[in-house]
Amino acid sequence: MLIVMQVGASAQEVDDVIKGIEEVGLNYHISRGEERVIIGAIGEGRVATQYLTMFLTLPGVDRVVPISRPYKLASREFSHQNSRFDVGGVEIGGEGVVIIAGPCSVESRTQTLEIAHAVKEAGAHLLRGGAYKPRTSPYAFQGLGESGLEILIEAREATGLPVVTEVISPEQVTLVSGYADILQVGARNMQNYPLLHAVGESHQSVLLKRGISATIEEMLMAAEYILSHGNSQVILCERGIRTYETATRNTTDINAVPVLKSLSHLPVFLDPSHSTGNWQYVPAIALAAVAAGADGLIVEVHNQPDRALSDGGQSLKPERFVEMVNQVKAIARAVGRDLAVPHSNRSVPQL
Repeated sequence: MLIVMQVGASAQEVDDVIKGIEEVGLNYHISRGEERVIIGAIGEGRVATQYLTMFLTLPGVDRVVPISRPYKLASREFSHQNSRFDVGGVEIGGEGVVIIAGPCSVESRTQTLEIAHAVKEAGAHLLRGGAYKPRTSPYAFQGLGESGLEILIEAREATGLPVVTEVISPEQVTLVSGYADILQVGARNMQNYPLLHAVGESHQSVLLKRGISATIEEMLMAAEYILSHGNSQVILCERGIRTYETATRNTTDINAVPVLKSLSHLPVFLDPSHSTGNWQYVPAIALAAVAAGADGLIVEVHNQPDRALSDGGQSLKPERFVEMVNQVKAIARAVGRDLAVPHSNRSVPQL
């Protein structure tokens, strides 16, 4: 339930409400707006509901509103305003559309730096690259591990692009958090609950990808695990789901973009690379995502996709990525938006 404080409620009145929440065994989350404070009291639904009247009688309380969704903190009921947060000088969830781009896997220093400079020049805001790769086959390339993370940091220092990389186990969270600006939870791990707890406790920004067979509600419940630790910097990412169709790697649920935007205040991104599995379709799906209201894209780019160690068939060459960015900019402007403008103060050395 939401406890909405009166305009001008004192700090002591807010503290008294928090004390009451703790005394009845509920958790709380505070949202401080320009005019008033809203406190979310989170617990098992029936238990929380029975305390509605009790909190309504406390000094400084304006009203108490039950949250009907099973996901509480992720719901529009919890926050009518879109969540916005800064990652390395890039605003996530704002008016500008954000583009994350880079190779599926960090394969070498030369490869990563070359691609990083190319996507930076083309207009990308953040750099993606996998140092740890959960693969279907145990014989496939599994990533370079920590040496891959070190290469990503070198690329960040050379270009100024914040880094997005995947973490695949709870034990890795502390290590990867020391390198990455955004922790990616991949589709295979969307319901890896120990991992969700760990990235929530890290208080790092998290990009949460939808599971290959997950419903939208299941995705939002996964986000709730992260939010429940007080980590509000969560991005929801649609990346295609498994259906009976075999013409593409996955089926892009473009409906998910406006549905998630209506149900949740969290930023919504789309991954057109994994959605399609084919570079030829990536630009079209990217444009559709922006037209549908997506806050950002995460796209795979490789300088030699025919030699890529993973997902080369869905990776755009740098020159095709340039074309896509220009098209995305045009669509964004057509729907009253534009590309995000990075405002990072991170120094970029002249090479």
